[in-house]
Amino acid sequence: MNQLSTYAQQLQTLVVLYLPRFFMALLALAIGWWLIGRVSHFVSVSTGRLDVSLRSFLTSLVNIVLKVLLLLTVAGMVGFETTSFVAILGAAGLAVGLALQGTLANFAGGVLILIFKPYIVGDVIESQGKSGEVREIQIFNTILVTPQGDTIILPNGATSNNVIVNKTAQNKALVEVLADVDASHSLEELRTWAVPLLLTDEHVLKDPAPQVVVTALKPGGMTVAFRAFTPAAQAVGAHGRLIEQLQRALAQQGVKGPVPVSYTYTRALPE
Repeated sequence: MNQLSTYAQQLQTLVVLYLPRFFMALLALAIGWWLIGRVSHFVSVSTGRLDVSLRSFLTSLVNIVLKVLLLLTVAGMVGFETTSFVAILGAAGLAVGLALQGTLANFAGGVLILIFKPYIVGDVIESQGKSGEVREIQIFNTILVTPQGDTIILPNGATSNNVIVNKTAQNKALVEVLADVDASHSLEELRTWAVPLLLTDEHVLKDPAPQVVVTALKPGGMTVAFRAFTPAAQAVGAHGRLIEQLQRALAQQGVKGPVPVSYTYTRALPE
């Protein structure tokens, strides 16, 4: 009987000691869960201008981290020892971090690209030896599309740590047409009719002005570059049109190609 009385007193003590903690923990869990939902909604709304995939990832990441912290806090309020749980989570986080070094580097690179904006969707860039138009900036990768229709996937980590050539940041692109002409033609003669011809194209910019320059000398002739700047989005189309126009103009102006030069070598025969 005395033993039962002792058990009853211990149970009463436990109820008096832990019941208020339990109800406080439930209240904290309910309020915390509601607040986490509001915070997640705020993150989703505030990142509305970002890529859909990145917005969803950030929202879920914030939601999960906050819920884990809330559960640990509630467990501590009830009286559970949370030190071991924190140690286990830390060790698991370290193991996952080591296993996903490359992935985390790509994620960090994507965040840096979105913050500092070395390029945006629609830009034409060159990086890691690849060139194309940026179609998507995802969490881990940047998607490029080439004029040939190829899709190029660049890892954000390597891209953010390498040289990036943004060909559309200045909203102009250089279009260059090369032609081999006979050395008898002067550069001034070519400039007289070529520069006005280049300006007849509606997409060729007047500033900087078109140029006609020699890029190489060769036996019997020279390589001439006809250069003009166009808006970046019009560069491909303008390049094709200028090739056709210059081909017709070279024929009309009587501009000839290099004349092949032959060399005769003689060698004295031994007597």
